Amino acid sequence: MSEKRSEDPRASDHYTTFVRWSEENSSWIGYCPDLFIGGVCHGLTRLEVAARLSILVEDDVRARLEKGEKLPAPSFKDSSL
Repeated sequence: MSEKRSEDPRASDHYTTFVRWSEENSSWIGYCPDLFIGGVCHGLTRLEVAARLSILVEDDVRARLEKGEKLPAPSFKDSSL
């Protein structure tokens, strides 16, 4: 888990995330399709996975910005952000 956060604290908020139960794996799986292919974390509770997924997305966005990479365009546009 990283203590340092991106310059734009809301940059990671632009990406849709979701958590889904997997019968096959008997666990909750977290997804962020704009940044990662497939599920990126899993756990026993929806809240555990949502928290872990939020950190992964924020850390990934921060790492891409630190490398000077352009962030992928979010597929879902929320006008309130």
